[in-house]
Amino acid sequence: MILPIVAYGDPVLRKMGKEISKDYPKLDEILENMFETMNNAHGIGLAAPQVGMPIRLFIVDATPFGDDEELTQEERNFLSTFKQVFINAKIKEETGEEWAFNEGCLSIPDIREDVFRKETIKIEYLDENFKKHTREFNGIVARIIQHEYDHIEGILFTDKLSPLKKRLIKGKLSNISKGKIRVDYRMRFPDVKKKR
Repeated sequence: MILPIVAYGDPVLRKMGKEISKDYPKLDEILENMFETMNNAHGIGLAAPQVGMPIRLFIVDATPFGDDEELTQEERNFLSTFKQVFINAKIKEETGEEWAFNEGCLSIPDIREDVFRKETIKIEYLDENFKKHTREFNGIVARIIQHEYDHIEGILFTDKLSPLKKRLIKGKLSNISKGKIRVDYRMRFPDVKKKR
């Protein structure tokens, strides 16, 4: 089932996600719905707070980057199959040079800005079978994970912008929170009673 994506301004996007256990109600169904919702909105990542659940859960699907001609063949091969569930994730380390990448967010449609993040992360997480992993990721995958991880920490990519950039997009953010935006996927707006 395609779920409505929570828009900028909803308090759930600012909540620190709570850890979940193996017996969390309907987890398989939630994951299936999140993948369907993300794919319907042409996203590459989706965190539970973005569908109204303040829990430490996010999904990543880097497969669209498998066709990126600017990447090496090795990178494309890895990305073309990378789909992962992250439960109760904790980033243990961020290392390397900071690099800029133009980010967007399904909860903040029509706004894209360069965000600086470290190139390599070490993360501890549980997969959908609650098997524990500690892995290192870099490049695009690290970037997607960092963005989604921020969501379960109550942080949005717009928080990482300079004060000037924040002022320049203030009006657009206000319009998003009021539902004054057109998107081709279902959204739930904080200031609007009706759903699209």
